[in-house]
Amino acid sequence: MSAKPKVAFFDFACCEGCQLQVANMGEELLDILGVIDIVEFREVMSEKWDKNYDVAVIEGSITTPHAVERINKIREKSGVLIAYGSCATIGGVNGMKNNFQIEDIRKYVYGEQAKYFPTVPTRAVHQVVKVDYFVHGCPVYPPEFVKVLKCALMGVSYEVPDHSVCVECKLNENVCMYERGLTCLGPVTKAGCNSWCVNNGNICYGCRGMVTNPNEKGAQDVIARYNISMELILNKMNMYNKCRELDKK
Repeated sequence: MSAKPKVAFFDFACCEGCQLQVANMGEELLDILGVIDIVEFREVMSEKWDKNYDVAVIEGSITTPHAVERINKIREKSGVLIAYGSCATIGGVNGMKNNFQIEDIRKYVYGEQAKYFPTVPTRAVHQVVKVDYFVHGCPVYPPEFVKVLKCALMGVSYEVPDHSVCVECKLNENVCMYERGLTCLGPVTKAGCNSWCVNNGNICYGCRGMVTNPNEKGAQDVIARYNISMELILNKMNMYNKCRELDKK
């Protein structure tokens, strides 16, 4: 019998884009497959494993009573649990549901059939069960995912960078988005993605979550210099980071 670690991928409320990101990794994924057994991965295989997992990789946020029950069962059967992708690590875009009363949003989405679709406020995975490793991003940045998976397999820790994306952006010699007349969340978003979006001409949307101790004075100076409304900044942060409020309670 193979002694390779058993690794399973599971999805909850999400677009499954992070699973596709992993499936599309190509040669790097083949290298990983040489040292692990993937026993469940809905995007790429139909087989299911009904025993324990050495590593469970979770995509998606927790939004229903059934999801709460299911993630607890997966946690019980898993030696290590990795949350990957914004929906799993910080609640992601699904967290915007928490801007509304649960019954109101349920009726808005399902209409007369709402009674058949129980729901709960959106939560990130760590707000329901213990998470051992986090891979932020929407979708995940493949080099970071590989690094975290290796750490999990070796039993060593991985600390998500807690400085801003702006640090990586400057190292990559990008022209600041604010200089281009665009509002970017790089100054308050956790690094680790190698300023992926900005490198490719897009702004940072804050999909990796907020840094623990943001440079508030610096951010205020930027907002004042470019005459940006605080409402706009808060609306942009709300897109991915609404569930962050639950961590404060």
